[in-house]
Amino acid sequence: MKFLHSMIRVFDVQKSLDFYTRLFNLKLSKKADLEDCTLYYLKDEITGVEIELTDNFEKPDRPYSIGDNFGHFAFEVDSLDEFTAKINKLGYKYLYEPFDIVLHTDNGDEIVKAAFIKDPDGNEIELIEK
Repeated sequence: MKFLHSMIRVFDVQKSLDFYTRLFNLKLSKKADLEDCTLYYLKDEITGVEIELTDNFEKPDRPYSIGDNFGHFAFEVDSLDEFTAKINKLGYKYLYEPFDIVLHTDNGDEIVKAAFIKDPDGNEIELIEK
């Protein structure tokens, strides 16, 4: 068994496509026009995992509410300093600026850097420095 993708409904598909392709370098791998929506599959070319953006033809008057049970997506970045420069250049802002997390493991403690940003629909994305 292999994990394939996660789906999120988007309010403004162009803003979401721009966010995920420009900021995270995901590539539009396929598109499907259905009776009531268009599906956009954005692929991480390193892992092969995809995010499916669903653009429903009938939308609410305001952006979708984030469910209480959803937490966040997570992406690994090589350098949070470089990623910070990229988000500043593209006009995005952090939800939570970079901070340290101490992970307690059987082999001792490991410190990783993390930060959070929101996509155009308000979904939280965690960034973890490699």
